Amino acid sequence: MHRTRTADLPRTSRPAGATVLLTALVAALVAALLAALVAVAWPTAATAAAEVAPTPAQPDDTVTWTVQPATAEGPDDRISLRHVLDPGASVAEHVTITNLGETAATFAVYAGDGVLSDSGYFDLPPTGTPPRDGGSWVALGTVEGAQAQEDGTLLVSLDAGAAVTVPLTITVPADARPGDHPAGVVAELVAGDDLRLAARNGVRLHLRVTGDIEAGLAPTDVTTRWEPSWNPFAPGTVHVSYRVENTGDVRLAARAVTTLAGPFGVAAAEDRTEVREVLPGQQVLVEAAVPVWPVVRVTGHVDTRPWVVGEDVVDAALRTGSAQVTVWTVPWTQLALVVLVVGGVLGVRWWRRRSAAAVQARIDAALAAAGLDGATSPRAEPGDGDSDDDSDRTVTAGR
Repeated sequence: MHRTRTADLPRTSRPAGATVLLTALVAALVAALLAALVAVAWPTAATAAAEVAPTPAQPDDTVTWTVQPATAEGPDDRISLRHVLDPGASVAEHVTITNLGETAATFAVYAGDGVLSDSGYFDLPPTGTPPRDGGSWVALGTVEGAQAQEDGTLLVSLDAGAAVTVPLTITVPADARPGDHPAGVVAELVAGDDLRLAARNGVRLHLRVTGDIEAGLAPTDVTTRWEPSWNPFAPGTVHVSYRVENTGDVRLAARAVTTLAGPFGVAAAEDRTEVREVLPGQQVLVEAAVPVWPVVRVTGHVDTRPWVVGEDVVDAALRTGSAQVTVWTVPWTQLALVVLVVGGVLGVRWWRRRSAAAVQARIDAALAAAGLDGATSPRAEPGDGDSDDDSDRTVTAGR
């Protein structure tokens, strides 16, 4: 039996100084890590004391307030102010502002034209924007202790829990256009002497002027964008962006439908979007995403179908708007797949031909090295062995 001695195994050696240095570095890193963990897990006595030390009670300085429809006696159960008025008529109304916070606060009360925010909710223009429509018909009355400003704004200071009722008068111009004129009255929180924070609550005014009205919606500013799918076996997406414009005199909701199809109606698809409200003369942006197969070219239309909002009464025919849409849906992904498949087939055929040619070249080289050219074969020279002539010879014997 063969035995392996210790001396037969390879050995590695390390200088003693390097070993000591490495041990010291490891020890230092471990100590630093432990110190960091201790500092995170157990704060110092001063920090711990600061965390558990009780703090004196502070009053809640958050200001919360409401603005509600009201009568001269105070708030009622209405959620908005709604009036149908003849041109030149006027009506008296009230709103009550209540400070629900625990500190006194000052509010700027003013009226403005109704608009829709980017998200589709009712709002008023930014502070300082002069009203031009229904908001300019509202005049705020006198409130004891309030300060009237030159622009018609009323500054009202309220103690915590206090409330005040503000009278207002709505006067319709004699030449007012029939239909809806949205407006609102808001109370905006004022901080300091001149600085106003963008925080306000308000009451909506539904003001309608009598007369003959029209009701209709139309899609405008239609744009399209084709987004192919990276999956060749899945449809792409046609992004259709447009604005639903209220071309009539009253507010309307909309059911917007985008319909697309390829040649002869193949691969038809649609997108349905509901718009909660579009004010007269205003627009709402709609962005639709329609799944479409890449059939080179698709066509279709965007339809805006109006319907009545809430408890509104519209005594007019509702007109639907429509806009044509054409989109080039080039199948780039599918074309790339075809190119890859065809290129792969041609590449394989080329590789097989090249491989066969290389094999034949090696065979020819091997034959040449062996002294055989493969094109000729060995020949029988005369006198080599028997020939067929020997069988025809006649041997004559002597007499």
